[in-house]
Amino acid sequence: MKKIIDIVAILLFAATITLSTQAQSPANPPANFKHQTAHVNGVNIHYVIGGKGEPLVLVHGFGQNWYMWNRILPELSKHFTVIAPDLRGVGESDKPATGYDKKTMANDIHELVKKLGYNNINLAGHDIGLMVAYAYAAQFPTEVKKVALMDALLPGIEPVWSQVSASAWWFGFFSWPASGSIVSGKEREFLTNFWPMVGHVQNPFTKEETDEFIRAYAVKGAVAGSFRWFGAFPQDGKDNVEFAKQKLTMPLLAMGGEYFAAAFLKDHSGLVATQVTEVKIAGSGHWVVQENTAQVQEALLDFFLDKE
Repeated sequence: MKKIIDIVAILLFAATITLSTQAQSPANPPANFKHQTAHVNGVNIHYVIGGKGEPLVLVHGFGQNWYMWNRILPELSKHFTVIAPDLRGVGESDKPATGYDKKTMANDIHELVKKLGYNNINLAGHDIGLMVAYAYAAQFPTEVKKVALMDALLPGIEPVWSQVSASAWWFGFFSWPASGSIVSGKEREFLTNFWPMVGHVQNPFTKEETDEFIRAYAVKGAVAGSFRWFGAFPQDGKDNVEFAKQKLTMPLLAMGGEYFAAAFLKDHSGLVATQVTEVKIAGSGHWVVQENTAQVQEALLDFFLDKE
């Protein structure tokens, strides 16, 4: 009898380990996409890629990872080869101690694009990804056909930067060196309480999205890595002031949520670019892709496909 009990215990333990391992596995992308990793700019960058046509690079922001785009990947991939990386500092990408200024992070993505064999891309970035997308377009303006900046703002570009950052208390907390160790191990509690602070629609994320975002930030070093994006804002501000001396000339889409960046993003973008069009995402707070998926997908397709 004891042997039977021991065997059952071993089987239950093995099952528990298997379930735990499965729970920690990255979410699957749509069927026509695959996970890949490339060593670029001194770090390993994880990304998903799929579709056909010209390259479209999608750059996520804080509190999310590449999976923030998952709902719209199937439709976008009918028209573009879509590349959605994890930024350095989160998920399956490396989490070095340095390199979190957006100029360097843009170079991560640029080297990835080059390694994949592309010379010109379309580009969209949300939140921190907006900052990275701008730094990419500013450094490599002849290599970006169009750029979409989605619901955030640019460090150092005034007057909006000082106005918004003064009220965004989390900018200071995230950039505090001790914050990573304080939040580590409490990623679910932290993220599920933070997301509503800048959102408008109640519970915009599915269970699968919630679980994947939490998993990506629970990877060892990811919380501290993602907080370093905010710690680099002073350097980003200096870089952006220099970048802005030469305005972007490619078409730029300013996409803001009705209850967040729509109030300022068009004019803010006009300080760094000459061809700005605007789309306000109705009924949405900061998490535009999840809060109004249909309008975001339509607006991105209209912009990148030149629809009237």
